[in-house]
Amino acid sequence: MKMKNKVIGADEAARLVRDGSCIAIQGSGGGVGEPTRLMRALGERFAREGSPRNLTAVHSTGIGDRKEIGMDYWALPGMVKRDIAGHLGMAPKMAQLIMDNQVEAYNFPQGVLGHMYSAVAARTPGVITKVGLGTYIDPRIEGGRMNEITREDLVRVIEIDGEEWLYWPRFSFDVAFVRGTTADTRGNITSEEEGAFLEGITIAQAAKNSGGIVIAQVKYLAQAGTLNPQAVRIPGIYVDYIVVDPEQRQTSEDHYNPAYCGHVKVPAESIPPIPLDERKVIARRAAKELFPGAVVNLGVGQPSGIAAVATEEGFIDQFTLTVEQGAVGGTPVGGVTFGVAYNPEAIIPMDSQFRFYDGGGLDLAFLGNAETDSHGNVNTSKVGAMLTGCGGFINITQNAKKVVFCGTFTVKGLSCSIGGGKITITSEGKVRKFVSRVNQISFSGDYARKKGQPVLYITERAVFALKEDGLHLLEIAPGIRLEEDILAHMDFKPIVGPDLKIMDREIFT
Repeated sequence: MKMKNKVIGADEAARLVRDGSCIAIQGSGGGVGEPTRLMRALGERFAREGSPRNLTAVHSTGIGDRKEIGMDYWALPGMVKRDIAGHLGMAPKMAQLIMDNQVEAYNFPQGVLGHMYSAVAARTPGVITKVGLGTYIDPRIEGGRMNEITREDLVRVIEIDGEEWLYWPRFSFDVAFVRGTTADTRGNITSEEEGAFLEGITIAQAAKNSGGIVIAQVKYLAQAGTLNPQAVRIPGIYVDYIVVDPEQRQTSEDHYNPAYCGHVKVPAESIPPIPLDERKVIARRAAKELFPGAVVNLGVGQPSGIAAVATEEGFIDQFTLTVEQGAVGGTPVGGVTFGVAYNPEAIIPMDSQFRFYDGGGLDLAFLGNAETDSHGNVNTSKVGAMLTGCGGFINITQNAKKVVFCGTFTVKGLSCSIGGGKITITSEGKVRKFVSRVNQISFSGDYARKKGQPVLYITERAVFALKEDGLHLLEIAPGIRLEEDILAHMDFKPIVGPDLKIMDREIFT
């Protein structure tokens, strides 16, 4: 009996998606692991035909490059009815539709959605976790709903043995879009040029066991029986169709960088240092919290400078950096392609990484912060007109043994002069970050206090700590005036004790 030909064109694949379908999408920001050709083809079909309409899209990370690819291909009124995402900030056009109440939207923790794929695949009731309690994910606060038209409750509070948990009943999927590097004609998928495997295999299992179809995008096609079975990341029994895109990029900014997938180890000195500015000051001070043997997560944005500092100053090998997308070891890449690393020691599936994180495996986590209030709450997910979402932030911050938030003291116009062992504010930022009440609770200070979790807030001019009675000012930078440069630019007054210290002058040299 002759097996069906699984290889089809992208336009033919787009015609397989019906109105009202629920689609699970592999991928991460900056085109990492993203089936870009498939997503573009489906958007182009809708633009031509007005179909498929009223889709539900499920993706555990941001899908796009902040310019045009990913979910922005689907940012067409009527195409997507509901977007269930771990992150929304990589697709600004889709984010605008959400803010304009044209698309229902839920933002759930990245690790929760990763675990949801496992629940769908295994047909268990859903996901039960403490991740999100006390934050905007909690249904008693916002329930992860991101606009006014989004009303259905998809998460609820339950009690088990006297403890509160959050429960997400499982979804089901009609279609899965996954990606690898090479497929053989039987549909076996390898990922030798990928910097992250993400949840490809689990998404495929979930769609298959929901009675749906699995469409895989790859760069190369091989004869059946020629792939190393130990290299196969998605078995062909899960894959219904294959679309070959010879132009598939490793990321939105790289056709192929061998240092991301372990084929070449680049010299540490080839990773460019960062200039001595306020961001480097923050990274240097944060790096002082590191210790030998620590297992660490660095968030996107400001914290990525810690890896650059540790590399430049020669102690990157004293601890292990991890990225939630699955890289272990090496130096995480910053910017839009956050999610891959130079010279990783290992790359594991993203849902496996989050199992380790959720269980408390991280010794230290360094994350950014957009707003902080007197209770120690942090907002990174919704700031003014900017819609980003939480990504892995909530999984990581609620479960790491110690959390360090990193960011400038103010924004929008901040300028500093640094050198000679001190810092001078030459132009103050117009927007305060230490506010009376955060716009959205991405990190709950009360939850951290109940757990006894150590929490620091590091800026270029001051270091704060969360304690039982509130936010304490621990350190002040040399050259900074307490009243004029700190207290005058906060909406609340921190607790200032008699043991206020001066930050190490070497940080500013």
